[in-house]
Amino acid sequence: MDDIVKQAMAKWPNVPHCYGWLALDARGNWRMRDERAQQQDLPGDKLTNTALVGFINRNYQRDERGCWFFQNGPQRVFLNLEATPFIARTDPAQGLVLHTGAPLAAPQAAFLTEAGELILQAGESVAQLDDRDFAQALEWFELDGKPLADDALLAWIEQPQGKLTVRIGGTAVEVQRIARDEVAARLGFVRIPAA
Repeated sequence: MDDIVKQAMAKWPNVPHCYGWLALDARGNWRMRDERAQQQDLPGDKLTNTALVGFINRNYQRDERGCWFFQNGPQRVFLNLEATPFIARTDPAQGLVLHTGAPLAAPQAAFLTEAGELILQAGESVAQLDDRDFAQALEWFELDGKPLADDALLAWIEQPQGKLTVRIGGTAVEVQRIARDEVAARLGFVRIPAA
């Protein structure tokens, strides 16, 4: 957490929390959701200011309820999550990198939803792979120890049969099937926090 944030929290300890105004989309973009976006259930405007995005990334945390927030000075701005608390992208030098810029540690668990979304869990980090990177990830999958063709992966998503693993770096993890609407509860986070 930035020092300026810690100082503001000490100076103004009782600032009310904010809900619904900030979101993280499934491609790792922070989105500002004004009143119109909230009322019409729109994603909001993508934040592009490098300094602001960096500030949010550095002050992004989780509370005891599993709700994710950005500590904006003395105020917690709770996030609406389109997918998971983190979005992972492939990086030639670092392997998988979170939308915050931090590398994703070796995953301990891997999941595929009915829509083919790959979700990885590494410690407290739960990250969905950016859909634009999924084609690169196809080579990571093995079914019963053998390389997997696209059509075989689609068949497994529809009807899981055999042992599907994903190999990331030197770590191989068995893939579990998970329903999209069960991801948050099963992996311990809240998609749409409320006061």
